[in-house]
Amino acid sequence: MQVIHANQALTPQGWHRDVEVTIGASGRIESVGPVTRTPTHRTALLLPAPLNLHSHAFQRAMAGLTEAKGPDPRDSFWSWRRLMYKFLDQLTPDDVEAIAALVFMEMLEAGYGAVAEFHYLHHGLGGVPYDTISEMSERIVAASETAGIGLTLLPVLYQYGGCDLRPLNGGQQRFGNDVDRFLRLYEGASDAVAQSVADAKIGVAPHSLRAVNPEGLRAVVEHAIAGPIHMHLAEQVAEVDEVLAHLGARPTEWLLEHHAVDARWCLIHCTQMTDDETLALARSGAVAGLCPITESNLGDGIFNGTAFLGAGGNIGFGSDSNVHISLFDELKTLEYSQRLRDLSRAALATPHRSTGRVLFDAAIAGGAHAGDRDSGRIEAGAFADLIGLDDDTEFLCNRRGDALIDSLVFSGGGSACIRDVWSAGRHVVRDGRHFQRDKIITDYKRVMMRLETDI
Repeated sequence: MQVIHANQALTPQGWHRDVEVTIGASGRIESVGPVTRTPTHRTALLLPAPLNLHSHAFQRAMAGLTEAKGPDPRDSFWSWRRLMYKFLDQLTPDDVEAIAALVFMEMLEAGYGAVAEFHYLHHGLGGVPYDTISEMSERIVAASETAGIGLTLLPVLYQYGGCDLRPLNGGQQRFGNDVDRFLRLYEGASDAVAQSVADAKIGVAPHSLRAVNPEGLRAVVEHAIAGPIHMHLAEQVAEVDEVLAHLGARPTEWLLEHHAVDARWCLIHCTQMTDDETLALARSGAVAGLCPITESNLGDGIFNGTAFLGAGGNIGFGSDSNVHISLFDELKTLEYSQRLRDLSRAALATPHRSTGRVLFDAAIAGGAHAGDRDSGRIEAGAFADLIGLDDDTEFLCNRRGDALIDSLVFSGGGSACIRDVWSAGRHVVRDGRHFQRDKIITDYKRVMMRLETDI
């Protein structure tokens, strides 16, 4: 049993001082209460660790390689995507496992306790399946075990190159499956998850309305009897126009009309929605999966957070392309986007909760929900996904309660305050360093030295 003593802790009942949290062998919190016994760990500040609800791990190795002006008159998501396809043509299963291990380590050091990996790199060059069709999914599971992070694996169905059902070509071929082959891959991925740690989960991810036809979407949704359903939705103007031209409705409008979208769904980005769509999606109970750093990097647009949260909508946060992995910077970037758009301050704050507290509460609740993970709270029975922070720093000294959260999010030094992270009770970050840091970085650097980075 692990016994944590915290000077301050954020529980579902609010802030408490001098708190004792015990963690059992199952990785779940057994009790939360006043200090009564000798601790195995001490921390100044104890917070729930959110789940990172959207990641494409392999894209981490591209960070910094797509920032030069390309041949297009106006660089965009679509020019970035062509570079991504060129880069991934080099990646082997060993490469993907090493890159994912690094990404998962960085997430843990940034304060995430778990990740939902939106995994669509399935096959070899030219779309040729590996001998084990779920080989790449199994490598993601192995990387999560190396890092010790909680995993919700989301195998992706990717059928076509667009709404006109054009065949996949180039790098896209490594993603592609028809429904029958995808279901075989899904079963193999499910077996790998079942054989992993007890807190590992599986869901399903039809990629988008561009890449999956209506019949494929329905087949996957009906097959996914349990577990979450994640899908990209309304990310780009060109995507909206294409879906409207071929399906007769805008993406959010079409999905809500043709599917019983509810709390099982996590819709990613949603940066191109009308006011009516924003309110309708908020009422559905689905989680809007936001990736503000990647959305900024790709020029996706600004999610209407003020209207969505004002209508009672649920949001969570992911690192998507993993160009920069920082929990607190994701939250700050969303808030700043609202301020810049509306010429306002404290855009997402409420009369009773500060901006940082609203964002953090959304992150822990929405992430746990989207990942189908019993976490996101310091409470008996929940998985012990926890962040221990030092408040004797220039960023947090003499701060109490919600001012601590605001300082973590907006001071620019929040990540430097992280000392310990637990994932389902696994104490994976100690004194600010992941327990496997040196080996994981060495393996990653070996991959990067071999790859061609002039893309």
